[in-house]
Amino acid sequence: MEEITVENVVVSITFKQKIPIEEIAKRFAEAEYEPEQFPGLIWKLENPKCSFLIFPSGRIICTGARKEEEVKKAVNFLIKKLREVMNVKDYDVQIENVVTSVQLNGEIDLNSLAYELENSEYEPEQFPGLIYRKEKPKCAILVFKSGKIVCTGIKNIEESKKELKNFLQFLKSSKHFRPFLKK
Repeated sequence: MEEITVENVVVSITFKQKIPIEEIAKRFAEAEYEPEQFPGLIWKLENPKCSFLIFPSGRIICTGARKEEEVKKAVNFLIKKLREVMNVKDYDVQIENVVTSVQLNGEIDLNSLAYELENSEYEPEQFPGLIYRKEKPKCAILVFKSGKIVCTGIKNIEESKKELKNFLQFLKSSKHFRPFLKK
């Protein structure tokens, strides 16, 4: 069975207070704040490798982590640093999106797949992959001719992996997937 990889876990952190991003930018060299280019502060971490987008409104987005443990480590680091600059009160952390992917050893006929799958769109002049939108669970599955398949829009890692496994089973039992011959 092909390995399903977690590519990204996007998390929002919501504070019930304003965040002094100018003060954070002055205090921490790794925090980038250029308000004429972007309205928030960008703070990139090396371990775990992820980035925070921090807005003065009290909203923070964390992107780039690949495991829930990495998210927890990054959020704990950020909260600790914020406490050096402000009185951190109540905040809420929530997973907003999980992106998983798999690479099949074969080729996918996107034209015939688009014809069979309801709620799919394939316009290669605009985007090289087929976009399949599901209602339950609400997500998008991106399918590429090369055999790469991406699932996005689900807020739970295990559910995202499960949805990708289900799609793989459908695809492999269909006439749309042609595995490469082994040498």
